[in-house]
Amino acid sequence: MKVVAFAGYSGAGKTTLVEQLIPAFKALGLRVSVLKHAHHRFDVDHPGKDSWRHRQAGAFEVLVASDRRLALMREYEREHEPEVHHLLAELSPVVDWVLVEGFRHSDLPKVEVWRADTSHPVCYPDDPYVVAIATDDASRLPQPTGLALLDLNAPEAVRDWLLAQGSRFEYQSETYLG
Repeated sequence: MKVVAFAGYSGAGKTTLVEQLIPAFKALGLRVSVLKHAHHRFDVDHPGKDSWRHRQAGAFEVLVASDRRLALMREYEREHEPEVHHLLAELSPVVDWVLVEGFRHSDLPKVEVWRADTSHPVCYPDDPYVVAIATDDASRLPQPTGLALLDLNAPEAVRDWLLAQGSRFEYQSETYLG
């Protein structure tokens, strides 16, 4: 499986780009998973549903499965920042690509998503894991770079660049998990 992270500040367009890349990869017959970092408390369950009631009763994990989908919810006993490599280990190894949204400080190869009309700083000068920049206006980048520049508004071109560079995104979990 190949893994690439899309990193950048809120409002840069990470979610939109990932959302557009999924069908672009699927159009080529590739299977895609997404790993999303959530900064705030979130819930995928609803009060009153059986799985919500099981979690409220104190279950460490609740796995809900049907003939169409599976959802695993795990309650951490104390707050901690999830480690991206442990989360990747939870995903099915049969996927072709994992698109990771967020985890800006991880050691995964990253495409930085940056919009010219924001006041957010860029990460690429100080982050050796940034391999490309997806932007709406490369001429307005605050620092020159030799990194690949991708058009944020052309998801098929971003996909094609990722495919052409595929070997650099090959993920070996044993490298990270021992």
